[in-house]
Amino acid sequence: MSTSTTDLTAPAADAFEDPAAEMNAAVERAARRERRMRVLMPVAALTLAVVLWEVLVWWNEVPHYLIPAPSLIAQTLVTDFGTLMTSMWFTVKLTLVSLLLAIVGGVLLGMVFALSRTVEVSLFPFAVILQVTPVIAIAPLILIYVHDTFSALLICAWIVAFFPILSNTAIGLRSADHNLRDLFTLYRATPWQRLRYLLVPSALPYFMAALKIAGGLALIGAVVAEFVAGTAGQNTGLASRILESSFRQEIPRMFAALFLVSLLGIVIFLATSFLSKAVLGHWHESEIKREA
Repeated sequence: MSTSTTDLTAPAADAFEDPAAEMNAAVERAARRERRMRVLMPVAALTLAVVLWEVLVWWNEVPHYLIPAPSLIAQTLVTDFGTLMTSMWFTVKLTLVSLLLAIVGGVLLGMVFALSRTVEVSLFPFAVILQVTPVIAIAPLILIYVHDTFSALLICAWIVAFFPILSNTAIGLRSADHNLRDLFTLYRATPWQRLRYLLVPSALPYFMAALKIAGGLALIGAVVAEFVAGTAGQNTGLASRILESSFRQEIPRMFAALFLVSLLGIVIFLATSFLSKAVLGHWHESEIKREA
């Protein structure tokens, strides 16, 4: 009698446990499949594009001084590795230093703007003027007034990257919920507590979005400034190598330098995206991953 009772109850228990286990297994399989797709699909698309490029150049017998094949560009990267890596390090250093200065200056000034409406109204037009004026138009003046070439290039790249950090930080600091502001006032929170527990968390999503934009703009500003400065001097970046290669009709080398500029931009975007996910991934809606 007891055996028959056990036999009758066991399938019922399995019926309740199996759907949950199957659902969890399906969710895990879907997550693994999505992770693979996020890596495999871009790699497959890029590989297909490179192979198609190589085949079209070979099939149509396009001269290398018009459009070099990817294999020739890769060969140039190997043969000119030392020169290109030295120029790339110069561009990396210029981009990162300008981005760091833009972060420090933009955050500090954004905090001042958020705390003082008078200061914001007085100084914000100057920030707008710096933003809307093309850096290629003012770079020659900066190169005239600043004798050190690296400092002049740094100022140009900083101007381009500065405004997004400033604007988004100020907006983020002012976007804290008014009910929470009243609650902090009710509990007599100190200015430090208000800044740490209310204003900074409110501004972080805006700041991280601005950081993604400013990272690319810092690289663009550095490259444009180098184009204006020309190829003078030994310590120059990738943009100078592009100009130099175009003057000498070394098109494969120009494509190799252009490839490194694009690669640097991709690395900056991936790094800022990873940082945004690490900072916001556990609490903000923009980075929280929902299960379908």
